[in-house]
Amino acid sequence: MNDPHSILIVNGPNLRHLGQRQPEIYGREGMDALPSLLDSLLGSRIALVSLSFFQTNEEGALLDRLEQARTEGIHGVVLNAGAYTHTSLALADCLAWIDLPVVEVHISNILARPEPLRRQSLIGPHVIGLIAGFGLLGYALAVQALLEHAASLSSSSSRIP
Repeated sequence: MNDPHSILIVNGPNLRHLGQRQPEIYGREGMDALPSLLDSLLGSRIALVSLSFFQTNEEGALLDRLEQARTEGIHGVVLNAGAYTHTSLALADCLAWIDLPVVEVHISNILARPEPLRRQSLIGPHVIGLIAGFGLLGYALAVQALLEHAASLSSSSSRIP
């Protein structure tokens, strides 16, 4: 894996104002802190990553961007779908067919949230993993997980049966 691994970070509704919105739940760091977190976590492996970002409050735009990622050479997706995680069958259907490795991320621990609806994930069955409760660090961990996933796929495909 010498070429940069193209990773799309997608944020759903109400995530444009991370660091400002309900800091007691979502923390005080905004997405601008992610590059330094990634640099600390990945070290020299940061050169293997090319990031792009997308945020929308609209469900249709979210689906359109994920479908577009399928055709533009994106290697993996870090997805914080916000409230759509718990409610969107359309998003679950999209993830079921786009054939991209996706890591579901939540800033808060959705399993510890008081509302029962927020403890379920309709998209969970269609992602390779879930990271929740680690704040913005969860995004960096998800990027690392996607790199490891890609490395495991390339090492298993290079083996002689």
